[in-house]
Amino acid sequence: MARFVLVSDTTLSRNYRSVPLLDFLASAPTDALPNAIYSFLKGPPPPAAEGRAALAPYAVRKLEASLLKHYSKDEVVVAHEDHISEFIDEDTEVIGVSTMDPLGLGPLTMSYAVFFETRAHAYVQREFESLLARINKARSGKKAKLLVGGPGVWELTVRPEELDRNKIDFAFQGEADDIAGDLFRYVSDDSGEKTEFFRGYQTFNANFRKEWEPNPKFISRYQFSKQFPALEEIPDIVNPSVKGMVEVMRGCGIGCDFCEVTLRPLRYYSPERVRREIEVNVRSGQSNAWLHTDEVFAYQHGRHYVPNEEALLDLLRAVMSTPGITRTNPTHGRISIPAAYPDLMKKMSSIMGAGRNNWIGLQVGIETGSDRLASTHMPNKTLPLKVGPDGSWSDIVWRGTYVMNKHYWRPAFTVQVGQAGETPEDNWDTVALINRMSNSSLDNGLPFEFTVTPMQNVPLGLLKSRDFDSVKLDQSQLAVYYASYRHLAKMAARDATSASSDTNVAARYVTGALVGVGGWVMFQQVKSICRKGGLDLEKAARHGLSERPQVPSIAVIR
Repeated sequence: MARFVLVSDTTLSRNYRSVPLLDFLASAPTDALPNAIYSFLKGPPPPAAEGRAALAPYAVRKLEASLLKHYSKDEVVVAHEDHISEFIDEDTEVIGVSTMDPLGLGPLTMSYAVFFETRAHAYVQREFESLLARINKARSGKKAKLLVGGPGVWELTVRPEELDRNKIDFAFQGEADDIAGDLFRYVSDDSGEKTEFFRGYQTFNANFRKEWEPNPKFISRYQFSKQFPALEEIPDIVNPSVKGMVEVMRGCGIGCDFCEVTLRPLRYYSPERVRREIEVNVRSGQSNAWLHTDEVFAYQHGRHYVPNEEALLDLLRAVMSTPGITRTNPTHGRISIPAAYPDLMKKMSSIMGAGRNNWIGLQVGIETGSDRLASTHMPNKTLPLKVGPDGSWSDIVWRGTYVMNKHYWRPAFTVQVGQAGETPEDNWDTVALINRMSNSSLDNGLPFEFTVTPMQNVPLGLLKSRDFDSVKLDQSQLAVYYASYRHLAKMAARDATSASSDTNVAARYVTGALVGVGGWVMFQQVKSICRKGGLDLEKAARHGLSERPQVPSIAVIR
């Protein structure tokens, strides 16, 4: 049997009926969303092949590829979520679990918890704990160690007692592509000897600088050793990933002061390498290439974060010329590039085949409508534009949305409430921006296409003390939620069915109906909460609409 068994948090392996924003459904609290609706909308599990996962989250596939550099295919198994116990026996040494939001402390999950004033577990936490319970039952009385990793491990550093409660032996923090073999051997031996590993975890102080905290249940790279793998040390995936995801680059470099990703070094995959991984997914029958990047427009960027047009277009040509690929879209990008470079967006759209029946989705963190907060917390996100000489931050966002929509890109925006130094005026600026765009249209009269999701910025100290009950939303913050969900209800009613690419026509229409009705029901709850909080709903609905929107004139820094 397998020495090493890998599996993911089950919320990461579903396709959520091929509706992009439904990936966030697992963040919902279990007392706010009926289980039957959640179970339908998350979709069926991926197929199994002799108990192995035929498709697995990209992070798990990377870990698998790293281990296969040292071990045979029989020794390393990516188990299907329904067949985990079949691979765990007396020979199993380590069971590795990858997770994104194990304790429900992520920004969106906390956003729901604070807004609905609930302590109920989110679905993502419930599913994580259910998975671990099944694993622990299967390994009971055996030597196999349980190792948890992935971007959600930071939550376990906040609540380390959850390791014992869930019978987790170790949690690993960081990128492991170049050291996976050593890591799994270290966990298997559990010798405790001094190695390249530090028994503890990384955290951040008030100045957003790394600190190392000792704790025998955590493993991370040794404090004074190399912290990240070099590009050539990151292996290509050898088996297909969920949703056809492949990686384009790591790191961001934009420098927002609330985001840990910006501290990672930039590493760019060549178009040829990206294409190799896409071919792995094509062989499994997938025709969409989902390009993971923390900032697609920073791909091999130039001075002042000016986009490298040649590199970006070469990358997309390599993707779309791969036999079997019919669609592609990147995961994340910033709004200032569409605002400043409409011709680039037009060229990218042409290569990607964007059109009325092929909208390109992109997650975009606009975070605020306030010039002051944008300049304070994320000054580089506006580059190569600058707030002031090139218009307000709202102007840049509006113009970027206009250009994206014109070329059939649909941005999924996130905004924050609770940022450091935030004032009510800052939040009302965000409300004005959302309302302005929600009531805007293109030259042909079609309304702006975008979604906007409010995120709660809960200070780490409150999470550690479990005092987030003390976070009470003021009227300006409630207004941000109100404007956001008012627009989401409008979008759900308009686009729910067409947004899904589910091949099952009946399921697509059921999904569309549930999303449309769900958007309306959600907005009714939001209205009720905001009204109880004293918010003037009419003011929130009309704020910022005194002037008819005009296309701002924006110049590019040369």
